[in-house]
Amino acid sequence: MSLRRIKVLVVDDSALARKIITDSLATDPEIEVIGGAVDPFVAREKILALNPDVLTLDIEMPRMDGLTFLKLLMRHRPMPVIIMSSLTPEGSDTALEALQAGAIDVIGKPSGALTAYCDQLVLAEKVKAAAQARLIRAWTQPNRPAPGTIIPSGNPRDIIVLGASTGGTEALKTILTSMPASSPPICVVQHIPAQFSAAFAARLDGLCAIEVREARSGDELVPGRALIAPGGQHMFVRWANGRYVACLSDAPPVHHQRPSVDILFDSVVKAGGAGNAIAALLTGMGRDGAAGLYNLRQNGAFTIAQSEATCVVFGMPRQAIELGAVDEVIDLPDIANALVRPSRKRCEILV
Repeated sequence: MSLRRIKVLVVDDSALARKIITDSLATDPEIEVIGGAVDPFVAREKILALNPDVLTLDIEMPRMDGLTFLKLLMRHRPMPVIIMSSLTPEGSDTALEALQAGAIDVIGKPSGALTAYCDQLVLAEKVKAAAQARLIRAWTQPNRPAPGTIIPSGNPRDIIVLGASTGGTEALKTILTSMPASSPPICVVQHIPAQFSAAFAARLDGLCAIEVREARSGDELVPGRALIAPGGQHMFVRWANGRYVACLSDAPPVHHQRPSVDILFDSVVKAGGAGNAIAALLTGMGRDGAAGLYNLRQNGAFTIAQSEATCVVFGMPRQAIELGAVDEVIDLPDIANALVRPSRKRCEILV
């Protein structure tokens, strides 16, 4: 008996774009493109008639733009949506707004002549993640650390490292907007297209008490600063001159990802910082980060996995839990508090 395939509806005003997306997904036996729509009005009728599992949605369309349609869809007929967005600054801002409005993921789309922009493996994996996704409304009341809260050691070796994929942009927003200005240095790997990571970091910077920016090679990790790995580049840390320094690399992808969470997590161990590290693996599909989290825990780090109930996709945290890499499984609204409170493991190290 064959497994049921994931049904996808492609919404794009460009016939060439619809063909590229359809042909890309046709190579995967687990996915079936059941139709296309030239605009949201046609899409509405086809959703009712065909009942797709996943929608790919162009942002820039005639009659009604994709963002407006997405917001209407999430209000009246919530379903997993992957946004196809232009690689312009305006497109990046709109894509981030779409993720905030409930889209599961985003793929970059050139603004000029269309080429085969759909990496077949990446698009198929995003569709599969979207099909598994749990549609969760944004957490509006995170449990914030008390004002002035810091990890009491004040050790320059203190570091917080976070990894996320599908659903991670909103999870990271929930966590980082709750972090006090005196937080230890933070490094973040979010699986995100290269063209969107700078806009993502800039948006967070405007919302957070801490400084948030896209990492550059040689950036120092200092209290009150979070560095976001650039899309398309690995980020790792080194210990130099009494503090951590961020480094970037174009090395091959790990678990089909660049940046890779495992690369970041393993680098903290290599830098001798595991005993003073707190690490959290958040929502996402796949196994990136699980082995790195295990390595950190084995070397003295306090490790956290986001709970299944609060994940959009529980794949990465589940892999870490099954591997024995996790000290605590914590709901998303409580993770910021866990990152700044002294863990039992840390207290044992301090005494």
